[in-house]
Amino acid sequence: MKASIQIIAALAGTLAMSGCIFGGSKTADINVVEDFQGGVNPYLWRASLDTMDTLPLQTADPVGGIINYDWKSFESAEGERIRATIYILDSRLRADGVKVTVFRQVQQDGVWTDADVDAETGMQLENAILTRARVLKSSELG
Repeated sequence: MKASIQIIAALAGTLAMSGCIFGGSKTADINVVEDFQGGVNPYLWRASLDTMDTLPLQTADPVGGIINYDWKSFESAEGERIRATIYILDSRLRADGVKVTVFRQVQQDGVWTDADVDAETGMQLENAILTRARVLKSSELG
């Protein structure tokens, strides 16, 4: 339970640092659609990258809609690390158009071992991505 709280706190810090909750960069909000060449919803794509920008990007496929992040440890959760995969499932900006899977490992006797992740973590990240996507879309309309 304590580990889950630490991971959620670390991810909340990631969200706050990325600006997805607090509006982000105004210059980054402009012309999302014009600059996008992929096959998935451009707002969800950009919002996903913005929201998770403190995790190391491993691969990104805008046509297939999959973003893979590599492992990262946070000072607030020593001996733990997380990684994430984001699936953008629709070309429309819809609540069910994004799925986030978070993986967590803990270090035991010098070996990284898979650990449970609170089911709410993925949903919280999905909601943050959706919120950011709406901000991006409204900034282009306004």
